Amino acid sequence: MARRAPTTTAAAFATAAALLLAACGGGDDSSSDGNEDAVGNSSPSPAASKPSAASGVNRPVIKLPSSFRLTFENWTSSDPAEQAMLDDAREEVRAGYAAIIADDPDSEAVTFYDTEGVRGLTKQWIKSYTDKDLTVIGKLPAFDPKVVMAGNAKGAALTYCTDETDAKTRNRKTGKVEGNPAGTSPYVRYSLSLTKNEQGVWQNSSVRGERGKCSR
Repeated sequence: MARRAPTTTAAAFATAAALLLAACGGGDDSSSDGNEDAVGNSSPSPAASKPSAASGVNRPVIKLPSSFRLTFENWTSSDPAEQAMLDDAREEVRAGYAAIIADDPDSEAVTFYDTEGVRGLTKQWIKSYTDKDLTVIGKLPAFDPKVVMAGNAKGAALTYCTDETDAKTRNRKTGKVEGNPAGTSPYVRYSLSLTKNEQGVWQNSSVRGERGKCSR
């Protein structure tokens, strides 16, 4: 269920952060079935997400069914800039799984939250499910987010972990349900780079996954 192809680069986040801060020091930007989304330790929010309220930006409303519960533990920050980035990063994750469930590799919500350079990779990941008539069910917590903001507030690096223990796929035609193969670590650490576009939306510009690099 891991997004993109997992990498074995142990220092992926540190490298991404270093490159990000170097690249964003100045100049212009370059360019999982869940009815409930929990943030931090608060009560679950409604089925439709509550996009962050950047002035004048009409963010897509993303809905997940109750058969897939995607939760976000402690995705909060006292820094408004960091919180805005976390909010948009969360919505990009939700958009990807919503596209799998809706059998929609060309999801407009994914396009909204991904830069042009990474949209093709996200589409490939979605199609790795939809081309096989698979959807996702169960529970997928995303936890332990860590943020590095660029000095000019136009870029950021983010890592977080997921626990796939209770996340499974279901074949739309046969109904067959499968989880990860026996012996596979359920934990995946993601390392992301994000850029803030002209509308003030934080978009994913790169994503890497490393299986077995997290624990609970």
